[in-house]
Amino acid sequence: MIEVGQKAPEFTLQDQNDESVSLASFKGKKVLVYFYPRASTPGCTIQACALRDSKPELNDLNVVVLGISPDTPKKLTNFTNKQDLNFTLLADEDHAVCEAYGVWQLKKFMGRENMGVVRTSFLVNENGDIEHVFNKFKTKDHHEVVLNYLNQ
Repeated sequence: MIEVGQKAPEFTLQDQNDESVSLASFKGKKVLVYFYPRASTPGCTIQACALRDSKPELNDLNVVVLGISPDTPKKLTNFTNKQDLNFTLLADEDHAVCEAYGVWQLKKFMGRENMGVVRTSFLVNENGDIEHVFNKFKTKDHHEVVLNYLNQ
């Protein structure tokens, strides 16, 4: 997994509007790159809606939110519309970006093992370096953990 102080792996992915979005285009801003397993699932919906509701505070702190999952742009469009999300979701269908950040891992659930996204967020600073890694949180308090860090 990528660590604090390292350069954030660059990426360009399709968003929920099927437009290309690059991490490099946010130079000069902090970017919360958050990886989640799958759009429209209960935990991912709770996490996304809390970030949606925290957007004014994040804007005040000059933080852009980019959510990344291995979903298709169409699925992200549906998720955005259904939950009235106000930030960018990106489709990493081949999970190459998830792998670059080290969040594509073997997961165990109910006795079964499969590869998937380990829910993790990275705060990328204005220079493109990893400032903080958020990997200890519950979906319902993710936004609070992020805001608490940013406000300290």
